[in-house]
Amino acid sequence: MSAVVWIAAVSLAAWLWLLLCQGFFWRTDVRLPDRGEPEEWPSVCVVVPARDEAAVLSASLPSLLAQDYPGRVEVFLVDDGSSDGTGELARELARRHGGPTLTVDSPGEPPAGWTGKLWAVRHGIALARAREPEYLLLTDADIAHAPGSLRELVAAAGTGDFDVVSQMARLRVESRWERLVVPAFVYFFAQLYPFRRIGRRGARTAAAAGGCVLLRAEAAERARIPDAIRHAVIDDVALARAVKGAGGHVWLGLADRVDSVRPYPRLHDLWRMVSRSAYAQLRHNPLLLAGTVLGLALVYLVPPLALLTGLAVGGTATAVFGGLAWTVMTGTYVPMLRYYRQPLWLAPLLPFTAFLYLLMTVDSAVQHYRGRGAAWKGRTYARPDTVADEG
Repeated sequence: MSAVVWIAAVSLAAWLWLLLCQGFFWRTDVRLPDRGEPEEWPSVCVVVPARDEAAVLSASLPSLLAQDYPGRVEVFLVDDGSSDGTGELARELARRHGGPTLTVDSPGEPPAGWTGKLWAVRHGIALARAREPEYLLLTDADIAHAPGSLRELVAAAGTGDFDVVSQMARLRVESRWERLVVPAFVYFFAQLYPFRRIGRRGARTAAAAGGCVLLRAEAAERARIPDAIRHAVIDDVALARAVKGAGGHVWLGLADRVDSVRPYPRLHDLWRMVSRSAYAQLRHNPLLLAGTVLGLALVYLVPPLALLTGLAVGGTATAVFGGLAWTVMTGTYVPMLRYYRQPLWLAPLLPFTAFLYLLMTVDSAVQHYRGRGAAWKGRTYARPDTVADEG
């Protein structure tokens, strides 16, 4: 067998392994687990870090103020140095819509060693702890919750004895580039962190989705959230790992009633979203970067290239292996497209989308070595490898 045939065969073997042995990551039926209503509903404080979010706040904040929750709820919106009137708009929306008490406060500039939105989250949690809530709901300013969302989250946490219940918000899919890139983003995330493994006690896999994280307050103190993860660029995964490392029970699944209202109309917008944290996911390790690039090429790019090459030169084995691998890849992507209500003809285009993600990952590394560091809402931080650990 030639080297080309061997490469195509290895690609097919990789897809068969992913299909059967990677926690059935491609299935989209991991939704909120069975839940019953408690006799007495626990208190919840909602923490919303917000920096220059006036454009989306009118579509998200009213959904929190309209929650159908029988227990005590209070909302803390942390205006993290906004220049677009985010805090003022939040107060106006609270006056207009009523609902739970809304507190708007600002933490000031973050000290060295804090990345992303975690300094704002820390300030919000500190405000919330004064109310002694049993649960904290950490949610982003671009996330809209259906009226019963909080009720379902708390019921699921109590019934399953979970310390974290997180839902992957359904991202907006309207523009041409959103349709091509967004479902694949969630598909790749689930491939890295199979949802079924996350919810299994004793399993090492841990992850959460930062747009919707219900966190037991006692577990947050035990895991020292967010101080223990203050350097993290991918804060939601770091949070889940910290809670699980402290003995907590974590659950993550897809959402039916939690949606992101943030638009990503251009490829440039999506590129920035992915490249901001892609190299951090690889722990800023050049060897992991090289392995990831080779892995993406082998798994996603080889199948169509092998099929086309085999057909062009009459290499039957190459074409068969490549075609079968591409078929398995396409089939595993179909459930995610259905979840996002997208046309199934997008499924065979997954190799092209994967190639875009490969380029985004490489660009993330390039930006890192240019000294750009992590960024959140126009604020740039020191590169993680230049930040001293404060213990």
